[in-house]
Amino acid sequence: MRKLHEIVANTAKAVYREIIPVALFSIVSSLILVPVVFFLPLGLALALLPLVYMPLLLGVFDASHRMLEGEKGRVKHVLKGAAKHFGAGLVFGLGIALFALILYSSWWYYGSGKGMIAFGVAIFQTYFVAMVIVSQVYALPLVVQQKVGIFRAMGQSVKLFVSKPGYTFGVFFQLVSLTVILAVTVVGFAFQYAGIAGIYLNMATRNLFPEDEKEEEGVREPEWTLTDRSFGFAGKEA
Repeated sequence: MRKLHEIVANTAKAVYREIIPVALFSIVSSLILVPVVFFLPLGLALALLPLVYMPLLLGVFDASHRMLEGEKGRVKHVLKGAAKHFGAGLVFGLGIALFALILYSSWWYYGSGKGMIAFGVAIFQTYFVAMVIVSQVYALPLVVQQKVGIFRAMGQSVKLFVSKPGYTFGVFFQLVSLTVILAVTVVGFAFQYAGIAGIYLNMATRNLFPEDEKEEEGVREPEWTLTDRSFGFAGKEA
């Protein structure tokens, strides 16, 4: 299995070489954000955002996975992926919205000066929600890579989190850092975020499932190569 810094470096290389598809993927997925964020009341926008944005984001993950496997990056793959995985994206978006509501209601009720015990409950709820969100960092890539349902992908993501906690926290920290950096400018987020996140999380998740190559002395993990034709995961003979 590759180190996380190698995943980040390979992501940067892939984004640099495929900057136009990355930008197009991000723009298409961001189009839905304009009416939701700028024309709806804040409360309604926050409620609808995961539901309308998540299926398109899953479409970006599907298109990014295709590109990493050697196909040409096309916008139609985003739309086809969003349609194909619409139910999975909707369920995942509902889950994110639910836990965001739990976090908000916890601080609204327990964190409003009701004593140390109530404050402690709010802290615990925050920790619980944070762990749930971290544990789902692989869910969307698993849906497109292994062609499984969203509930199975979410369960498998939890198992991967438990088995690789350090790696998972590192993946999540890098994702949060990317989100914060690109969110500073609306243009940067709209033109880059979804495409970069799709490539990065697909690579990070695929890294947990190296293809075994049997040799006389046992099994070794294949090396990844970034070629001119593909960003796939190819084995190299020693």
